[in-house]
Amino acid sequence: VRKLSPAEATGKINRDDAVVLDVRSDAEFQGGHVVGAINIPLTQIQSSLSRLQKHREKPLIIICATGQRSGTACKQLKQAGFADVYSVTGGISAWEGASLPLTRAKS
Repeated sequence: VRKLSPAEATGKINRDDAVVLDVRSDAEFQGGHVVGAINIPLTQIQSSLSRLQKHREKPLIIICATGQRSGTACKQLKQAGFADVYSVTGGISAWEGASLPLTRAKS
């Protein structure tokens, strides 16, 4: 699994139009997520591959809370034929630690 620091992930989003996939639960996602991220919980990756097909040609940056689930999701996506897949080292915790912006769902 290829890993990116939060700063490297930001660069890839800005330079390469990468898509951010957040594999945390819906409740975790609502609490704060990367702007523009798609939320598909890890348990639903296999059943949601069709939703990701339109992003097949772009880099996919996978993020979770700490970096554990994103690694698993990367492996699943690679097996499904997605070639350009990355995991954010340290997940949302590291993202926040690097003072990068998060957005919260409007309730």
